[in-house]
Amino acid sequence: MNTFRSIDELVKMFEREKVLLKEMFYKRKQLSFRYDYALELTEYKEERIRFLIEYGVLRESGDFLEMEDLYLKFFEEVLQINEEINVSFVQDYLNHLNDNIDYFLKENNEQRKYAYQREVRRCLKNIALATVRNVMDLKRNLDVTYKTEPNYQVKLAKLKKLDEKRRNIALLITRSEEVIDSQQPTFFRVAMDVQMRAVVSDVKLQLNDSYHNLIEIEKQIIHYLNLIAYQNRIFEKVRRLKYLRDQFLLEENTDIRRVIGEKNPVWMEPQPNYRIKLSLSNLHTSEVALELIRKVMSRRKKDARGPRNVAGAIPESYLSQAGEVMDRVNLQEVFNAFAASGTHLFRFVMNYSYGKPVAEEDKLLFFCQLASQYADELDFTDHYESTSEVEYPLIYLRQNL
Repeated sequence: MNTFRSIDELVKMFEREKVLLKEMFYKRKQLSFRYDYALELTEYKEERIRFLIEYGVLRESGDFLEMEDLYLKFFEEVLQINEEINVSFVQDYLNHLNDNIDYFLKENNEQRKYAYQREVRRCLKNIALATVRNVMDLKRNLDVTYKTEPNYQVKLAKLKKLDEKRRNIALLITRSEEVIDSQQPTFFRVAMDVQMRAVVSDVKLQLNDSYHNLIEIEKQIIHYLNLIAYQNRIFEKVRRLKYLRDQFLLEENTDIRRVIGEKNPVWMEPQPNYRIKLSLSNLHTSEVALELIRKVMSRRKKDARGPRNVAGAIPESYLSQAGEVMDRVNLQEVFNAFAASGTHLFRFVMNYSYGKPVAEEDKLLFFCQLASQYADELDFTDHYESTSEVEYPLIYLRQNL
C-alpha cells in the first residue's frame, strides 16, 4: 500500500475528492456504498478510485466501497461527533507526561530541558482536551442510546456500558489531578513559569468542570435506568394481562372491571376538529341546560346594545411633558468611589460626600445595601467595631479582583 509523502499531497487529495469523501462520510452508517455511485461522483474516472484504494483511503469489498477507519475516525474527531469513548488516550498522555517530567529532571542541557518542558505543557493540554471530549461524547451517546435504541435489552446493556465508561473517565480525572499534585513540589517548582502556570490552572479548571459534569451524567444514567425498569414492569404487566385475556381468564383472575369502572378515559380521546352538537333531548328536559340558554340569550341581548360605560376624555394635565426629578443616591458610584478609597466600608459610607444632607439612618441603610449587593466583591472580616451605639463588621474590598 502506498503512503502520502507530504502534507501538500494529502491536502490535494482531500480537495480533489471532497465530494466523494463527504458523501461517504454522510452515509457511513449505511452498510453499503456502491462502487457505481462512487464512480459517478468521480466523473467516471476509475483511476481516481483506484488511487484512493491504493493509498489506503478507501477499502473495496466486492461491488461496494468503505472508508478506512483511520480517515473515518479523523473526520469524527475533528468534527467532534465521535461515538466511541476511548479513555486509553488519556492514560497514554499520563504516561507520556510522567516520562517527560522524569526526562526534564534528569537533563542538564537547558535547550533540551526546555523541549521537555514544552512537551509537558502539550501533554497537559491534551489530557484536558481529551477528557472534555470524552465527557461530551458520553453525554451525547447517553441521550442517543436512551431515545433511539428500540431493543430493551440492548438499551439496558449500552447504558450500563456507558456508566462503566463514566467511572473510567472519573478515575482518569483523579489520576491526572494526582499526577499534577504529586509533581508539584519537584517538577512544577523548578519548571513553573508564566506559561506553565497558566496551563496548569486551565487544566485543573477543565478537569474540575468535567468531574462535575460526570456527576450530572451519573444522575441521568440512574434516572434512565429507573425509567427502563419502570417501563419493563409495565410491559410485563401488559403481557400478563394479554395472556389472561387470550386464555379467557382476565375477568376471573383480575378486578379489571372494577378498575375500569373507576376510571374516566374520555380525556384520553383525541380532540375532534369539529364542534360537538348538544343532544336535543337533553336540552328539552334538563333544567341546567335551560338556565344556561337563558344566560347566553341575556348576554347576547346586552351585547347588541353597543358599548357601555365609555371612558371620558383624557385630561390635558396628563398629556403635559413636564418630568419629575427623583432625588436618590447612586450606589454604583458610591461603590466605585469606595473601591478607590482603601478604607473599610462603614467608615467610607459615613464620611462620603453625598452632595446633599443625608441622615445617619439613611447612611446605615446604604451600608447594608452595599454589603448585600456587592457581596461577591467584598471581603467580610471577623473584626467588629462600634460607634454611636452601632456595632458593625470591618468590610474591605477584595484584593484579588
